Amino acid sequence: MPAKSSNSTPIRVLIAKPGLDGHDRGAKVVARALRDAGMEVIYVGLRQTPESIVDSAIEEDVDLVGLSCLSGAHMALFPRVLRLLKARRAGNLPVFAGGIIPDGDAKALRKAGIKAIFGPGTTLEEIVTTARKLARPHA
Repeated sequence: MPAKSSNSTPIRVLIAKPGLDGHDRGAKVVARALRDAGMEVIYVGLRQTPESIVDSAIEEDVDLVGLSCLSGAHMALFPRVLRLLKARRAGNLPVFAGGIIPDGDAKALRKAGIKAIFGPGTTLEEIVTTARKLARPHA
């Protein structure tokens, strides 16, 4: 059954890999799981700048943004995406993240505005369920 936003259109999710991280298997697996759950997924690929991610999110009129980072640059890149969204008047767009993120960093990222953080071992079902919950009030 397709995941619908409040206006009966599919939930639109942008998945991006900010920075110089060259590993995107996990992001692609998450993108496929969200698509298989009925969401419309826009995967913008590797080595994206925070600016290009925000531009794409706004241009694509997405309901949700997913960021993935394995390079260790999450503390610089994820808050930059949040600041740019706010500057572009899209600060209410929920952002979730995945990667190898230490607990202390995860706490700081949540405080900065990241709505959910998924690490190794998170089930795809949990990611899909969380994405639906995050998108509902904004879709």
